[in-house]
Amino acid sequence: MKRNAETGKRLAAVLLAALALFLLLFSAAGADTPYVTYTVNGYGDIQETQTAYLAKQAIVKFGDQSFSNPDDLFVTDDGTIYVADTKNHRILAGTADGTLKAEIGKGTLQTPKGVFVTKDGHVYAADRDAEAVFEFSPDGTLLNTYGKPDNPLYGEGLSFMPIKVVVNDAGILFVICESNTNGIVEISPIDGGTFLGYFGTNYASADFRTIIYRAILTEAQRAKMVSNIPATPDNLAIDARGLIYTVTRGDGLKTVKRLNIAGINLIDSAESVDIPASIAAGNHNNIYVADQKGFVYEYNNDGELIFVYGGKDDGNNRIGLFTTVSAIDVDAQDRLYVLDSASGMIQVFEPTEFTDLIHEALYLYSIGRYTESKEPLQQVLDMNSLFDVANRAMGRAYFQEENYETALKYARLAKDRTGYSDAFWEIRNIWLKKYVTWIFVAAIAAFILWKVWKAVDRKTRLSEKFRKGLKRKEGGLRDNMAYSFFYMRHPIDGSYGIAREGRASWGASAVLLVIFILEFLADKYLCGFLQKTIQDGRYEIFSDIGMILVAVAGLTLCNYLVCTINDGEGRVKQIFTYFCYSLTPYILLTPVCFLLSHVLTTNEQFLITLIRLLIYGWSAVLIVLGIKEVNNYTAKETAKVIFLTIFTVLILALIIFIIYVLWAQVFEFVSALFGEAVYRVG
Repeated sequence: MKRNAETGKRLAAVLLAALALFLLLFSAAGADTPYVTYTVNGYGDIQETQTAYLAKQAIVKFGDQSFSNPDDLFVTDDGTIYVADTKNHRILAGTADGTLKAEIGKGTLQTPKGVFVTKDGHVYAADRDAEAVFEFSPDGTLLNTYGKPDNPLYGEGLSFMPIKVVVNDAGILFVICESNTNGIVEISPIDGGTFLGYFGTNYASADFRTIIYRAILTEAQRAKMVSNIPATPDNLAIDARGLIYTVTRGDGLKTVKRLNIAGINLIDSAESVDIPASIAAGNHNNIYVADQKGFVYEYNNDGELIFVYGGKDDGNNRIGLFTTVSAIDVDAQDRLYVLDSASGMIQVFEPTEFTDLIHEALYLYSIGRYTESKEPLQQVLDMNSLFDVANRAMGRAYFQEENYETALKYARLAKDRTGYSDAFWEIRNIWLKKYVTWIFVAAIAAFILWKVWKAVDRKTRLSEKFRKGLKRKEGGLRDNMAYSFFYMRHPIDGSYGIAREGRASWGASAVLLVIFILEFLADKYLCGFLQKTIQDGRYEIFSDIGMILVAVAGLTLCNYLVCTINDGEGRVKQIFTYFCYSLTPYILLTPVCFLLSHVLTTNEQFLITLIRLLIYGWSAVLIVLGIKEVNNYTAKETAKVIFLTIFTVLILALIIFIIYVLWAQVFEFVSALFGEAVYRVG
């Protein structure tokens, strides 16, 4: 009996362990989401991060009332959800648990496409086909109807088809009307609706070619061109401060706007959304945008992207994915409500702990409480040290505390060029103030030493003796390398020397090319952070060397072939020489750019840009004059040869690309064949 009891206890323990394991696995599987959350790193690349929001439930009806092609929703502070039930010609009010609270506008509304609820419970419905905005009391009684404004400034030929509406604390309506490109219609409730004008008008974009065409074409020709008119906003929202938020498809980095009372956009740029459907103002000075395809974007107060999640449903009706999103809103607990008009479903998302910390930190930072924001930011970085949004905010928080060294470190981690430049400017300013006296003394001492040296040299002729001691053998390697500097200053005479005086040199040209490659690599990988164009840790040194060698060899070969066909006098050695000698401005001035890149801030980077323009322009002039003088061409012949050389280079590049692709396919086939043979033998 005792043995049986022990056996029973062991069996019960095993069963309990199995049950616990099953529940653990089940809960873990339930925590998985059918979508991936992404963020944008400091390089502007999309990268995966922790799950920001979890899909918790789906609402398909209130009570026994289902939705039919709903187009908009609004969530009040007490958690009541108002849905513009478009095809059922009504507004439904309910709760997250599916309880029906009210049915509004039945028999009055035709196609309600927008809904907004004020703090006192008044419900506004934007009805496109009824061409009016209706105002209802909390119990559903119709209070006011706002139709087309009777004002010439509105535009007599324009229809009034409202699709979205928000109302500020003063009772002023902001209405988006379908096909009205003048902007958001602003209506005061005074006298049954007074037209105040257009608000937040988008700008028409025009490329340079269109501007030129419109300048030179006749009026009749311009009339036949496609009209260049501003886009109508797709949706809008309002926050507790009365700021208006809009989204407009096809507006690039201006897709998301936050407009002040004067209609001026306060967001410089935001990550573009393909087909924005809706926008909502968050509780932490953040912004939510829903894409029609099913993606949800979250931005901080400055329009910087924090998260992207969601996606298109593949027909399996998985919660967290969508068919056609039409609206988004957020409640007081940061739960997101996303409306899928095609499936007639509202999906509710709850933020994770990671997201709560982000919200807390960014909100504290946005209201100026920088020191308090560091603690939640550090917790975020403990969870994900590569989350550049947090690194950037941490760096800026330290900057506000005047801890510039630490701010510089975090800005470097976040690839935040603006933050890095600001912190570096302060550090450099402190250093200059500390050592300005010594710098001044050193400059005076250097000037005095230079004057003393000049006086001594006049008596002793030391510099002349030194130059004689370094006298170069004419035509030797050092002499030809020195000749490249003469060529840089006097390209016409230098070209004559290359063509007629034996100044062409394989050795000197090769040494200059090697120096050019070394400087190119140093400038690319070791320059100052603000000048760096590649990502940290990505070194392609051998690829860079190969590309330079192939480019120089291809350019020399193509130019030689073209010059030979066009009666040019240059030989391969001479052509290679003037190409390499033309690199001398780069060799001399790139170290200057390299040093400046480590000491200049963003506002001073134009100095480096000017030097680089000088380098490229100078080298281009040397190449053109080298082609002309060495081959004894006229200006017209030189232009022809340059054009043909460029064309030949492009043809050669195309041939190399085709050969590379074919070789890659052959290599892949041989590898697959070898793998199959090994598999079958094994």
